[in-house]
Amino acid sequence: MTDLARMTISELGDLIQERKVSPVEVVQATLDRVDRLNGGLNAFISVYPDLAMEAARKATSEIQSGNSRGPLHGVPLGIKDLFEVEGMTRTCGSNIMQEPPAEKDATSVARLKDAGAIVIGLLNLNEFAYGATGINIHKGSARNPWDRDSACGGSSAGSGCAVAAQLVPGAMGTDTGGSVRLPAAICGVVGLKQTFGLASRQGIYPLCNSFDHPGPLTRTVRDTALMLQAFAGEDPLDPTTRVARTDDYSRYLGKTAKGLKVGVPKAVFFDDLHPDVEKSVRAAIQIFTDLGAEVREIDLPFAQSDIDNWNTMALAEAFVVHEGHMATNAQDLAPEVSSRLELGRNISARDYLNARDHQMELQHKFAAFMEDFDVLAMPTAPIPAVSIKTGTVDVQGRQVEGAPIMGRLTRMAVFTGQPAISVPCGFTETGLPVGLQLVGHWFGEAALLGVADAYEQATLWHTMLPPDID
Repeated sequence: MTDLARMTISELGDLIQERKVSPVEVVQATLDRVDRLNGGLNAFISVYPDLAMEAARKATSEIQSGNSRGPLHGVPLGIKDLFEVEGMTRTCGSNIMQEPPAEKDATSVARLKDAGAIVIGLLNLNEFAYGATGINIHKGSARNPWDRDSACGGSSAGSGCAVAAQLVPGAMGTDTGGSVRLPAAICGVVGLKQTFGLASRQGIYPLCNSFDHPGPLTRTVRDTALMLQAFAGEDPLDPTTRVARTDDYSRYLGKTAKGLKVGVPKAVFFDDLHPDVEKSVRAAIQIFTDLGAEVREIDLPFAQSDIDNWNTMALAEAFVVHEGHMATNAQDLAPEVSSRLELGRNISARDYLNARDHQMELQHKFAAFMEDFDVLAMPTAPIPAVSIKTGTVDVQGRQVEGAPIMGRLTRMAVFTGQPAISVPCGFTETGLPVGLQLVGHWFGEAALLGVADAYEQATLWHTMLPPDID
């Protein structure tokens, strides 16, 4: 039998439901692997073996008694160190957080636990989730499983690292400007930002209330659908949620891509790309043509000014969240974080409201525009992983700083509120992963996952594993 700790959620779920293995065996194998490998990867900030094994014993007893909770029952997960998890101490990747162990779970975590999932620990991130590279000067940076000198993308760096290195089969991250999709692309796994309002943010340390989303990272699209099924839906504790948990997010998996209408933006999303990124993404889009989809280049109603408006809102809201930290602990924040918060201090109410008005106008434009397409296809990140040491990446002999540009292609879907998923689509010449981003219709996660699955099943990228992990 394949090493239990290296299986996907679906594989583990099947074995557990068939009683061929127990949750105790699975969780122990996972903890052993994390204990052996996390020191060299730094994916987890904290691990809780006692809590995990207690939950595993309970799950084993339930399953043996015929009380199965479904495909996640007994499956181990990692959670970004931004969520409240009962009994675990949240740090948000910062040294200034002094919280006691959480007394309850964030809503999304509680729902995953209700589905039987077992949390083994809290995962690394950019400090307070404010960054796109994955570099953390306080807790140490998570190291990319494909190249230990490279970062994992941010801000959910540990989530991408842990899934790519097969420390856990699935993880939760958050996405405010791309922070689930970027680590997914940079680490070669699947990452979903669902529609704004589909999943609760209750119990997650905020960054920008207008844009924060929880989201899953897994090794397959099917596993992403299973996780989303568990945590999506309305929550009275989060008034931004407004859709009941009624959809079957696996219902389009296994469907053909024939006849799909795929839009490929001409500008912005293919400007100034690392050549290996463009090559891989163009090849991925050709796969859709080969599968019988109608692929068409389009003039997307999105420009640099829209990214600027996202930035205006994000800077202002982040400063409001962290104004107290800036007043008392600014010197203890990472320079990248404090400098961005300082920019937010100077955003005027007029500029903020103008940006918000523009967001609503853009959402109306996109609603009409998307009537002609099933999905939009584009790169997830313009560059591959940056160096942990320098924060830069080599682009045809030039060292390019990653922080200012890493998230520029993921912000559109946050600004419009649409669902977007990153799936592996190739590698650079130096062996670093590249991600394809697919953007769908509002609350059309089932269809979007079906499109992503059709691509995944036509390729082998999701089956490729980092070298020299064990």
